[in-house]
Amino acid sequence: MLRAATSLKSKSLLASVLLLASLTGSFGVQARQPLTAADSATVVVAALPPQGRETYRLIHAGGPFPYSKDGTVFGNRERLLPSRQRGYYREYTVKTPGSRDRGARRIVCGGPARTPDACYYTSDHYASFSRIVE
Repeated sequence: MLRAATSLKSKSLLASVLLLASLTGSFGVQARQPLTAADSATVVVAALPPQGRETYRLIHAGGPFPYSKDGTVFGNRERLLPSRQRGYYREYTVKTPGSRDRGARRIVCGGPARTPDACYYTSDHYASFSRIVE
């Protein structure tokens, strides 16, 4: 009986941790773990920060973008995104309130500019990514 109660507490604690992680967006894939379609972290568009939702909207509208670097090729040197030919991925700035520069937040999309195959959000300047889902 004690073993069953302990197991139930462990499962409850795990469920709480998973819920908290999903709400805070801390499910990103860490460096050294290749991101694959089967095990990638995801974030719903509505869960992005307001500035991220605006950047995502601009990407699908074709701009105009506030930063000259927006839409430039993302090299995927960290190798966290699925491997593709050079030029497949493009990066876009997600404004960071209070930041004097572009900040650490980005959306990286692969495929055609206005109709990308996939977009990924990073809040830590490419250390982790979450695939954006509708």
